[in-house]
Amino acid sequence: MRASWRALLALTVAACASVPEAGRAQVVSTAGTARIDSAARQPTNPGLIPANYGSLKRDDLALTVQLQGLTIRAIPLDESVIRALAPDSYTSLHALREAHATELDRMRTRLGLSTIQAWYVQYFNVQQGEARYDPRDVQIRSAGRDFRPLDVIPLVTGFQDGRLAQGRSVDAIFAFDPAVSVSQPLVVTLGGKSTSAWADQLLGLLERERAAIWSRAAVARRP
Repeated sequence: MRASWRALLALTVAACASVPEAGRAQVVSTAGTARIDSAARQPTNPGLIPANYGSLKRDDLALTVQLQGLTIRAIPLDESVIRALAPDSYTSLHALREAHATELDRMRTRLGLSTIQAWYVQYFNVQQGEARYDPRDVQIRSAGRDFRPLDVIPLVTGFQDGRLAQGRSVDAIFAFDPAVSVSQPLVVTLGGKSTSAWADQLLGLLERERAAIWSRAAVARRP
């Protein structure tokens, strides 16, 4: 199952490689990055931990539920979260959000929101035969309110079918109201099964890793 997470990195790299050279230059240039960040409406935060100093794995920060043979994983694509990941994992998830920044910004504009809280969700079937799932059955409880996805951006063909053969995985970006705060305790329901791991474990893990990142960055910047 961890291999399926690593597969996303390979797919992301392959997708970037297929972009014309001019397009890649725009994405990686300083001006291009500023344009994309503006489009995604994730303003620069001077208190944000620096990128590429994290050490966590995706599995460390993923919310996971098991429904018989169906495994569902979810991780927020918020910079304050994914910058705690090791550089390769951070790069792939950051690139994933960047690749869909225009779609997210159109969605934000259409709904009249200041930003979009985006989550990456993956379904993986290890049981024999076909597993079924509801492609929109994700809910987040934040500050006493329940939030359903505003929209879903499938990352593979067939995501909306709700059927998954053995050994296969599908994934998507789920867009939520910005009132969903990843800095606060959350209860996330995936496929009808709830987990409070964000509040119980992951917030504390994130805080410890952020402190470690500031220390690593300070050491690296010493003359």
